[in-house]
Amino acid sequence: MIAALFVSFGVIFVAELGDKSQLMAMTYAMRYKWWVVLAAITVATTAVHAVSVFFGHFLGLSIPSDLMSILAGLAMLVFGLWTIRGDSLDDDESRKAERAGASVFFAVMSAFFLAELGDKTMLATITLATNHNWVGVWIGSTIGMVAADALAILIGSLLHKHLPEKAISRGAAVLFFGFAAWLLYEGLSQAGPVTVIATLSAVVALIGIGAVYIHRVRRAAATASTDVQEVPSVH
Repeated sequence: MIAALFVSFGVIFVAELGDKSQLMAMTYAMRYKWWVVLAAITVATTAVHAVSVFFGHFLGLSIPSDLMSILAGLAMLVFGLWTIRGDSLDDDESRKAERAGASVFFAVMSAFFLAELGDKTMLATITLATNHNWVGVWIGSTIGMVAADALAILIGSLLHKHLPEKAISRGAAVLFFGFAAWLLYEGLSQAGPVTVIATLSAVVALIGIGAVYIHRVRRAAATASTDVQEVPSVH
């Protein structure tokens, strides 16, 4: 359980760096008391990760450990590519953060709960729970996410500045790729040639698709930025 706790803490802490929920935590911390925001995030995270480890644990019981290591490695590869892509708050999420009024706690808690459903940190928690002690994964992943968001809250409340997003995202991506390589090696070390070829093909396909998608996202962002700069000012 202790090993699962530390592994989950590290993976989820890394997953949260530069993630949407960290940006949300910073946004709320700029407007409301930090301890209210942190308490709401803790409750939402505990609930979401309880659901995650439940599904991950019972899914893992029916799947061979070698296959789970391969699937986990491919998942970590996807998380790394997802992290390189970057994350940001859309207009609707920013407006929700701005107009949360008297019930700040419940507003922040519900926003984080909904934001985490289907997010990469939830998927990473499910992946970890398939082949690690579920109690350790639950505790470690919850503490990891709360710690990462607490860092964002500290920055947001004291400095009112964003984290150096590009540098953090790249560092997190490197760690994810390291996790991916480690898990894939474990899963493929005694696998047959068909499994090895299929896995390597999946890796190449994921990297190719991810590279194309990241390129398109960045090109769209650059085009949008250029369009904004070219709009003539009205005097």
